[in-house]
Amino acid sequence: MTQNISDNKFNLLSTRAGFNRTLGHFKTTLSFSSEVEEGLNLADVLTDALGEGSVSPHQLRPVLNLLLVDKFSYQRQSENLREAVESVDNLISAVSQWTMLDIVLAFYNSSGDLSVINPTNKAHWAPVLPLKRDELMICFIKSSKESDLKTEESACADFFNLLYGKKVKVKKSYIDPDVRPEERVEMKAPEEEFSVQENVAPVNSKSVSAKISVLVTNELFHNGNVEAWKKIIASYKATHPGLDVLIWYDGEKINDINTLFKWGKVKHGTPILFSVSGENIKDVSKLKKYFFEGASQRYEVFLRGAVNSVLDLF
Repeated sequence: MTQNISDNKFNLLSTRAGFNRTLGHFKTTLSFSSEVEEGLNLADVLTDALGEGSVSPHQLRPVLNLLLVDKFSYQRQSENLREAVESVDNLISAVSQWTMLDIVLAFYNSSGDLSVINPTNKAHWAPVLPLKRDELMICFIKSSKESDLKTEESACADFFNLLYGKKVKVKKSYIDPDVRPEERVEMKAPEEEFSVQENVAPVNSKSVSAKISVLVTNELFHNGNVEAWKKIIASYKATHPGLDVLIWYDGEKINDINTLFKWGKVKHGTPILFSVSGENIKDVSKLKKYFFEGASQRYEVFLRGAVNSVLDLF
């Protein structure tokens, strides 16, 4: 029987554009391979590459599989989170001491977005916290010692215990006595001081601020509150071209904030989270102030002016 053309796995290579795109992907992946062999954490490498635009988000999953699974044979454990996670400070402190191990995390949030995380890099955690129950986390671990499967499996289990806030006994097999944590090969951007509201962290191709909570003080986050937030966002984006405002509720990214008032979903006392993405993030504290007012009974002040007019707030 003649094979259906649509089933041909090499169709992508049948055009020059497809061939060149595939060839470029493999060349890029091989360059990452050499950096991993030099001791760099792949999550740091990919975050840097995304920021430079040399790799796109849809390439992350193939790169992880090709390098960590097929080439370097990292031990892996995946888990739909059994509970929500608010803080990872203790985890970062503990895992930073595991100098015998290289750890890379692949995290899928409830919207299906993939983030690649170096668990010892606090900046990688800021855009994804808090973690919601049932979201998917995949832990890739490789020991510097050859064929040390037992240690890698143990470390995978210990990682998830730490993630859930449990105490884990430090094992000698996790620690290289000849390497201090500060001597690990790392790729870091220059450190800068930020307030809690202004803290930013690199993720994918942009920087993203930490998620900031705004409490709803109106009896209900209704249509008026939504329209006020739309006006505030439009003013912010008009003043700061290139910056985007992301809205989060109940652990999920909200692509259409109109859904927040449907069926009386968001009530008095409920927090809504927001973050800002882009370069040179600014005025986050002022944005928080306006969002708080817009989520209160004073939302009408933002509805003044002609239809489709942009408020001068920032």
